[in-house]
Amino acid sequence: MFLNKSCQVAALLLCFWALNTGYPHKYFAEKVTALLGEDAVLPCSFEFPKGVPVPYIIQWHKKGIKIPIYIWYAGYPPHIGEGYDGRVSLTGQASLNLTDLQEHDQGTYTCIVNFFDRSPDQKRNGSLVHLFVHAPPHFSIKPPDVVYVNIGEKLALFCAAGGTPDPDITWYMDNIPLNEGSNIKINRGSLEIFKVRESHIGDYVCRARNSEGSIVANTKVIVAGPAVITVPPRNLTKLEGDKAELICEAKALPANLTHRWLFNDKDISQLTWLVTRTVVRTDGTLFINPTSAEDSGLYTCEVFNGIGTPERASAYLSVEYPARVTYSPTIQYLPLGLSGIIRCYVKANPPFLHIKWSKDNRPFDPKSHHGVFSLSNGSLQIQRVIHEHQGWYVCTPYNAYGTTGKSNKMEVLVRDPPIFTIKPEERYQQRVNSKVTMPCHGTGQPKPDIHWRRTDGKQLSRDRAIQSNGNLTIRTLKKEDHGRYECVLQNDIAILVTSTLLIVEGTTPHAPTNVTVETSAFSASLSWLPAYDGNYPQSYVIWYRLLEQAESPWRTIRVDPDEASTFTIYNLQPNSEYEFRVLSRNTLGDGMFSPTVRGKTTPWDFLGGVYPTDAYGATYIPTVQKPSGPKPSPPRNVTVQETENGLLISWLPPLNQKVPVAFYYVEYRTQSKPWKRWGPIKHATSYLAKELAPGHYNFRVYAYSIMSVGQASSEVSLTLAAESYEVTKSRAITAGVVGGILFFIAAIVLSVCAVKICNKRKRRKAEKAYMMVTCPVAEARNGGHSHGGSPSPIKNLEVPCQ
Repeated sequence: MFLNKSCQVAALLLCFWALNTGYPHKYFAEKVTALLGEDAVLPCSFEFPKGVPVPYIIQWHKKGIKIPIYIWYAGYPPHIGEGYDGRVSLTGQASLNLTDLQEHDQGTYTCIVNFFDRSPDQKRNGSLVHLFVHAPPHFSIKPPDVVYVNIGEKLALFCAAGGTPDPDITWYMDNIPLNEGSNIKINRGSLEIFKVRESHIGDYVCRARNSEGSIVANTKVIVAGPAVITVPPRNLTKLEGDKAELICEAKALPANLTHRWLFNDKDISQLTWLVTRTVVRTDGTLFINPTSAEDSGLYTCEVFNGIGTPERASAYLSVEYPARVTYSPTIQYLPLGLSGIIRCYVKANPPFLHIKWSKDNRPFDPKSHHGVFSLSNGSLQIQRVIHEHQGWYVCTPYNAYGTTGKSNKMEVLVRDPPIFTIKPEERYQQRVNSKVTMPCHGTGQPKPDIHWRRTDGKQLSRDRAIQSNGNLTIRTLKKEDHGRYECVLQNDIAILVTSTLLIVEGTTPHAPTNVTVETSAFSASLSWLPAYDGNYPQSYVIWYRLLEQAESPWRTIRVDPDEASTFTIYNLQPNSEYEFRVLSRNTLGDGMFSPTVRGKTTPWDFLGGVYPTDAYGATYIPTVQKPSGPKPSPPRNVTVQETENGLLISWLPPLNQKVPVAFYYVEYRTQSKPWKRWGPIKHATSYLAKELAPGHYNFRVYAYSIMSVGQASSEVSLTLAAESYEVTKSRAITAGVVGGILFFIAAIVLSVCAVKICNKRKRRKAEKAYMMVTCPVAEARNGGHSHGGSPSPIKNLEVPCQ
């Protein structure tokens, strides 16, 4: 009761609409056409039943919208759908006036007039109108103004436009319409050129046109590519203090070039000592002013325009200067009786020609003193120091530009070197988890420093290694403590070194060293040096994998015999790179891997032999993972013949024998089923197929080389009848039965013969035993004479006494 009038009528109209959502009858669509932004009137008329006015409701529906866009009832405000506020009103009897037309206004509209007190005239009330809102084309996707391409690449230009009616899109190149072809495809306005040629470079136009107008989008296609250095920098030699100019000119399209200079692969802008003396011009030229001796090195110019990869060119700048002394300590010591060096480090470009030496203000020529040599850095080496080598020394280097001056005076003092008073033993052998102490003591003036180090460069354990008074103690020995150690005795006079070997027993073996690999087409031979075995017998396992396969798994093979330090792996892929490593193990478990080495197998020389051989000289067929190399020709004259034992498939070898055939495969199938095969067939050109079921068969033969498979032979067909199958099967059964009977008879005969032989041997033994007993008795009774027979016959046999 509190609802206002408009709300009540709205509720009433919506309820009435809900009861009349179905269209009452079919209408003939009337077409109305208008331009975008204009007004349109959608006609609708009706007649009162029997010409008597009664209350009625007008509804306008748009296809695709569930709720009516406009509902009118006399005396109440109209209902206007979303998006139509201020743009719809009734005109005439029931026509709809739609203003400021939009593209989405296009569609099918239905006018329905309903009367409250009686059924409407379903044939004459309402209308069906199709509104066409025509609009000129407008681009929704435009190609870029400029496109850079490379010859041989694919070019794609996208162009799409909207409008009513739907616009047609046409592509032009240099004002000539483009048509589809083998290299050009036009699909829904998009232009694709699969392989750009020189003739495709030019001006392109995408034109969208309908009845209301046309628009165009222009694109210029230009051959582009990465920046190219046209004038690279050249090697340059300058005198220190002069200006240096390194040219680097480049061209590119687009021409938005950027230049970057590097000194020994480091960006010059990051080198504060150099960047303050350099300038890079817009054309890429690098100026260095003034040059310094430290400027000598490799300069690299890098240009880039955003396409491809940066282009680089390099040149050396050599800054020359007179020879100069860079290091000469004021006081130096030489060890008496040992080798010593008088340090005078020299730098020069070009290299120094000679160095003048003076000792105690007098010229000193090293060549005239036995055991004194000039080093490449300018210093002097004395093989065996004596007291006469003590004194004041000065060095002056010279090159083609002369010298910047002599060194300061260097006082060289000859002193006794430090000496070892206690050296560690040659070897220490301890069990794992035990403790070892290796002593080392020395003396000298000044007092020498004593410290320990590992020869492999590894650091001593911070927790378990203790250096005290020259001694090295390692507690709770571990496997990684195994190795050679050095005791260093050092003072200002000399540095002395002695070493010892620490062996830690009771561990897994150490990693093999010096692993080398030699390859052939199908094999790789590895050799290595065994490391310490942990005081247990050790064996080896080789791990290897193919690098050319993504995430290729490691494969393993055990080395036999255990003590071997060389091994050959077979059945590898030719012309492929592998990784190898050797793992040692003993009774305590696996040790550590050796360093990984790489080796590449050689290409297969198919003319050198048909099959590879293994360690025993036997040939084998390798497993091929990537077929390669020349292919054998197809087999010839394939025939299929029925025999008593089955089907005999025969063929002739390929006519071209340049690629040796390693083996064959015979393939067969029935009707459309997948191919099956027999093989590999080596050293033969036929195959006997047994127990094939009846049916129609196709046969073909493939020839294989070691690394590839050739084309199939021509197919041969054969229908195997049921009778043939049954005959073959019955023959096979009969042959089996007969063979079984014969085998049974032979077994019986052999058994009977065996029994007879055994009985005969037993009888002979019995007779011999009887004669040994009875003959002496008979001879005694007969006065020592035998009657030539036995007094008691055995089984009615007369056996004479011997």
